[in-house]
Amino acid sequence: MKPRGFFETAMQLAPRKSSCQFKSPKKSLNAIDALSAGRLIGAAADIALVIDAKGIIRDLALGSDDLIDEVADSWIGRPWIDTVTTESRGKIEDLLAEAGGNAATRWRHVNHPSPRGLDLPVRYCAIRFNDDGRLIALGRDLRAMSTLQQRLIEAQQALEREYARLNQGEARYRLLFQMTPEAAIIVEAGSQKIVEINPAAEALIGRKVRRPLGRAVIEIFDRTSGAAAQSMLDTVRVAGRADEIMVRLSGHKDELLMAAYLFRQENTAYYLLRLSAVDAAAEGSIVSRSKLSLLRAAERLPEAIVVTDETGRILTANESFLAVAAIASEERARTLSLEQLVGEPGVDFNVLLANLRQHGSVRNFATRLTGDNGIVEDVEITATALPDGEATSYGFSIRPAQRRQQGTAGGAATRSVEQLTELVGRVPLKELVRESTDIIERLCIEAALELTGDNRASAADMLGLSRQSLYVKLRKYGLGDLDADD
Repeated sequence: MKPRGFFETAMQLAPRKSSCQFKSPKKSLNAIDALSAGRLIGAAADIALVIDAKGIIRDLALGSDDLIDEVADSWIGRPWIDTVTTESRGKIEDLLAEAGGNAATRWRHVNHPSPRGLDLPVRYCAIRFNDDGRLIALGRDLRAMSTLQQRLIEAQQALEREYARLNQGEARYRLLFQMTPEAAIIVEAGSQKIVEINPAAEALIGRKVRRPLGRAVIEIFDRTSGAAAQSMLDTVRVAGRADEIMVRLSGHKDELLMAAYLFRQENTAYYLLRLSAVDAAAEGSIVSRSKLSLLRAAERLPEAIVVTDETGRILTANESFLAVAAIASEERARTLSLEQLVGEPGVDFNVLLANLRQHGSVRNFATRLTGDNGIVEDVEITATALPDGEATSYGFSIRPAQRRQQGTAGGAATRSVEQLTELVGRVPLKELVRESTDIIERLCIEAALELTGDNRASAADMLGLSRQSLYVKLRKYGLGDLDADD
């Protein structure tokens, strides 16, 4: 914006013997008039003030339009010292006193009261330009810097709060780690060296294994258990979890139950190993030796066994199931739902789950199993619910379907087919097809009712019919006991 009238008087600046000043300003700047000098000063400074010998503001110029609302015209004619806040009055007095020579004063930070409520921070230096005592005060707007400083302070405070929170969390972790009665060992995943061990673990292994800290974790196990522990750690690193295993420490006779978990800290992976005595495990939440034997037997049975959660997501499976379903590994199986493999999607498995929730177990449920390679096989499923507090999981035993002798329905079907073939040549083909369709339809409905335990809603889902359509067909073939409402 245009500078005000004070720049109509020529401004003469005395040269200084310094490398940062013009060497010959009278020669190089003698063509600059007062108006041009005013424009230069107004462009170079955010706020430029002309102060007389008594410290009164006689004129001012602003370097940007956004300062118009902050700097009022009422400043003109007022003492400069009256335009600043109380704590800045001493700095204005110093600027006026230091501007008596030819050199510019040092920069000082002062605050002006603002009509918006927040003070306007400005950094001033002053220089006298005439023998009559007038001086120019050049100001730089510090609002942007003040905002950055405020953000920096807020960021520092947030970091301090987060640091305090982390310190508190680490203190709680340390206390829990030291006081827990379970043996816990922390192992760096890359080097597989022990980095921390709690007192319970020291008491468990320290008598036979001296100075375990810094040693490779495999060295604390005997030869046979070391290979099993290494395999377990490799599985945990790839899959994130692994089943618990029985191990023996070096020099110990008793077996221990070991569980391993993977976690990351500061871009480094660690294992948390938990060791439990089998006798203590039997009294606590971990399975006893006899239960472990049962689990080992289930893992080695030739019959496919799989456990799922309430939604059908596979939790664990034995080797036979992996072989029948053509699944490469248990980790791959955990990414699948049993619904994807059993029967028609959304039909057979839903009927199976409905019966499990209602009765707690299902026997010889005939369906099909589609392997991960796309091969389909007829199977029979026996299943049971496994309640565990609020959560419930389901165990499934899957075996190839056995050919059964045809009962009454099968005999009736055979006889019906024989009777139809005898009518070939005597009855039009259209009527034969209609009759055979009715026979097949009736047999399918009877089979669905038998598989679902006469649950008509589930049978309708299995057949792909609405309940109303199923009731119509039941009346048509005289199946079931239908009351008036049905």
